[in-house]
Amino acid sequence: MPQGKPLVVPDDGLTTRQRRNRALIVVHTGEMKGKSTAAFGLALRAWSEGAPVTWHKMGEGWSWIARPGTEADHAANAREGWEQVKRDLAAQAYGFYVLDEFTYPIKWGWVDAGDVAATLAARPGHQHVVITGRDAGPALVEAADLVVEMTKVKHPMDAGQKGQRGIEW
Repeated sequence: MPQGKPLVVPDDGLTTRQRRNRALIVVHTGEMKGKSTAAFGLALRAWSEGAPVTWHKMGEGWSWIARPGTEADHAANAREGWEQVKRDLAAQAYGFYVLDEFTYPIKWGWVDAGDVAATLAARPGHQHVVITGRDAGPALVEAADLVVEMTKVKHPMDAGQKGQRGIEW
């Protein structure tokens, strides 16, 4: 893709402007760190273009950090959070969504992968959605327009460096 030009232009009847303004589903997955950081960078870009930004914490226990409560509590919170996202998408409440660490409740079966894929595919308007987390499943990968897999080339921890506030967390 030299100079930002696609290798192939589909014969879909869309103009360049229509194709450029199509809402995207983006997945940041893989074993390496940086998935959430990249997603928040995209959110900052969206905000700088005038998209309103809000923050909602919807659930606990979606990542490797153990949180208080039972697995059933976490599963219920994940389902409740996803139902809120579905309502927001239907209402076109926001132009940009980051569903951070959302691959986990999908992987664990707390949220149905088919429902996520179908909901995202049918979302109205111009709403970008970025989902982060390891082990993105096939349904999510298939539904996405862009999938990035984070892999390590070099990391300071390899040389004994401890994690730093503002960098690792």
